[in-house]
Amino acid sequence: MQRHTPLGRAEFAPETTYLNTASAGLLPRRSADALRAALDESASYGTMGRDYFGPAAASRAAFARLLDIPEERVAIGSSVAVQSAFVAASLPPGSEVLVPEGDFSSLVNPLAARPGRTLRTVPLDALADEVRPGTALVAFSAVQSLDGRIADLAAVREAARTHGARTYLDATQAAGWLPLRAADYDFLVCGAFKWLLCPRGTTFMTFGGDGAPGGADWPEALHAGWVAGEDLNESNYGPVLRPAATARRFDEPHAHFSYVGAERSLALLEELGVPAVHAHNTALADHYRAGLAERGLAPRAAPGSAIVATPGLADAEHRLTAAGVRVAVRGGLLRAAFHLYNSTDDVERLLELIGEGRDRR
Repeated sequence: MQRHTPLGRAEFAPETTYLNTASAGLLPRRSADALRAALDESASYGTMGRDYFGPAAASRAAFARLLDIPEERVAIGSSVAVQSAFVAASLPPGSEVLVPEGDFSSLVNPLAARPGRTLRTVPLDALADEVRPGTALVAFSAVQSLDGRIADLAAVREAARTHGARTYLDATQAAGWLPLRAADYDFLVCGAFKWLLCPRGTTFMTFGGDGAPGGADWPEALHAGWVAGEDLNESNYGPVLRPAATARRFDEPHAHFSYVGAERSLALLEELGVPAVHAHNTALADHYRAGLAERGLAPRAAPGSAIVATPGLADAEHRLTAAGVRVAVRGGLLRAAFHLYNSTDDVERLLELIGEGRDRR
């Protein structure tokens, strides 16, 4: 058996066996150092720092490279829920939105709450087959938060194209370990505080399609504020008369400290490369699945995923936490998530503790 050591090991020294990236990622050392420096700076220069836009611009560019989309098609924000509300508002009244059963609420609820929009829910494995001529938007996560299942991305894109529907992909549980092309989707959103290792408050939104940036096929910038103006010196007061020609027209005024950390975290992922992280994470997840099978346990089927969710083990969470192993329970499933800072030793420690608990029964 090939053994796997952490990637970027100099950046991480957790006091726990951390297997909970599907809830929140660990902050790299370089990012923590940058945040401390920014906090110190704020005591003399205010909470926008000496360079409010620099870290955000660098983060936007790095995310664009990681997700293979032009930088001018990337907007920055604060949360998936806000971006979902924006997408919902961009749809004509009477639009049907198709979503998978049990997808994450921050994606789904703003779409459901918008008056005049109809939300239709179907099983994930039937999503592509359920797209129909009246469907305006297919909104779905690339990887399910609950159990790690990966959507059939190509099939959904093809079905949406056939029926003239737009696609809205939530990459929060995928970006950073699963290779993706944001340009393949009309809208893509990503909360970057999980697999992209950024501070909370870092969110990206991308705009795909064939039209030129700022063209007629782009939605109205419904929540544009002063940072969305083409010329920031003339967009501080009154209506923003000249929105930015790029996706910056969809920016929210960002949380400065979040993007100070994000700039460094995304740089680390660029250095390591998503293909290497993907190979590392999935090898650890497969090793864990094999160990569960040896113990007579069957996780939810999620081939190729870095997330493994297993029924019948929810009562182990408190014992694992007491032993310094961080996992989560979602929907009665014990969920473990394997990322670049994990190792074969982490997997074997988790399996050992699970086995000890079953032996005591």
